[in-house]
Amino acid sequence: MKLFGTDGIRGKAGDFLTVEKTMKVAMAAGIYLKPQAVTNRILVGKDTRRSGYMIENALVSGLTAIGFDIVEVGPMPTPAIAFITENMRCDAGIMISASHNSFEDNGIKFFDGRGDKFSKEVEQQIEDIFFNDTLLREAQVTGKKIGKAKRIDDVIGRYIVQLKNSFPVEMTLQGLRIVLDTANGAAYKVGPTVFEELGAEVIVINNKPNGFNINEGCGALYTKDLQNAVIKYRADLGIALDGDADRVVIIDEKGEIVDGDQLLGSLGVYMHERKVLKGDGIVTTVMSNKGLDDYLKSNGLKLYRSDVGDKNVLEIMKQKKISFGGEQSGHIILHDFAKTGDGLIAALAVLALLIDKKKKASEVLRPFELYPQKLVNINVKEKKALDKIDGLSEKIEELEKDGIRQLIRYSGTENKLRILLEAKENKLIEKKMEDIINFFKKALND
Repeated sequence: MKLFGTDGIRGKAGDFLTVEKTMKVAMAAGIYLKPQAVTNRILVGKDTRRSGYMIENALVSGLTAIGFDIVEVGPMPTPAIAFITENMRCDAGIMISASHNSFEDNGIKFFDGRGDKFSKEVEQQIEDIFFNDTLLREAQVTGKKIGKAKRIDDVIGRYIVQLKNSFPVEMTLQGLRIVLDTANGAAYKVGPTVFEELGAEVIVINNKPNGFNINEGCGALYTKDLQNAVIKYRADLGIALDGDADRVVIIDEKGEIVDGDQLLGSLGVYMHERKVLKGDGIVTTVMSNKGLDDYLKSNGLKLYRSDVGDKNVLEIMKQKKISFGGEQSGHIILHDFAKTGDGLIAALAVLALLIDKKKKASEVLRPFELYPQKLVNINVKEKKALDKIDGLSEKIEELEKDGIRQLIRYSGTENKLRILLEAKENKLIEKKMEDIINFFKKALND
């Protein structure tokens, strides 16, 4: 059994992610962290899922059993947990969230004392400890060595200050009308507060979490209500967050979605113009459109690609000493202000761009044409190694000969095969997609 996926541990609460398993994960993480602990404190936050109570208590039990003191901060965005962990000098931070998934799922994301997500190597070490029952039993402490837990409710102010620091001090949002969809998730308090404090008129939707409505027909994955609200209220911009607010989708004043790659290109070139972009380009993933490549090149910038996941984007950013990157799905990292994708900081960067250019969102956030691209997900019973599938290498070679960029990979969190095809002609993509889907259906069912 494997615990960690693309972004921490994630699965159905009470089924894959049980109380027993959560306690063992907490103890395993505590055993890994103990030799390097400085303050002996670990921060724990969560989104608004009902199962967060169960998982939070299990984590606290496991960590205090190893001797750590726990600081619980309640519902807060994932990027806030990364920031506050470092700001409060904790040895580690934990976010309880399944991000954009529905309420039935939940997850655990780990951050080190610098606010960076645990590396794959660290996750593997924790996973090895998890399966060592003897080590788990012997590491538990007794008497005065058992840890304690306390809840604090005022850390939201620290994060709001950090958000406002990311926005140019000479600018104000005065005169702008924004519609904000908080997905009934972790940013339902902090999101409206920061935009209002900077002067915007804010209309908030989906900000009444009840434990079960997180991401339900709203937020970054379901933007129809937000698009309609932007038109209804004649707003300058629509901002959709996901359940833990590490992702953002932008809606222009016409009620239309701004493509994630176009958003990355707009912000990257704008930062380059302002001379605040560190490095010689930006970092995105293998999913990003070739149109973004061409646009950056025309502005003297390079495009570096990583594997899917904002953790992988950040790794390349560090290697190349680049301060900006993200995923087309809406995880956008401004590394001068955040260690992970941060939907609120990204939205503030978009607003700064609109104010500086004195133009509407529809005029500045689509600076280049996208290559036609199609993504299809196929449900699979088991994830058969792609290099073991007979005839696949020939199929890929055939696609590349036809000038089609392809990306075929399994989901890190679900039993799905993801197929992405991209080319200059849409008809060619449709024809080849049908062919490759039929190939996989036969190959994976044989």
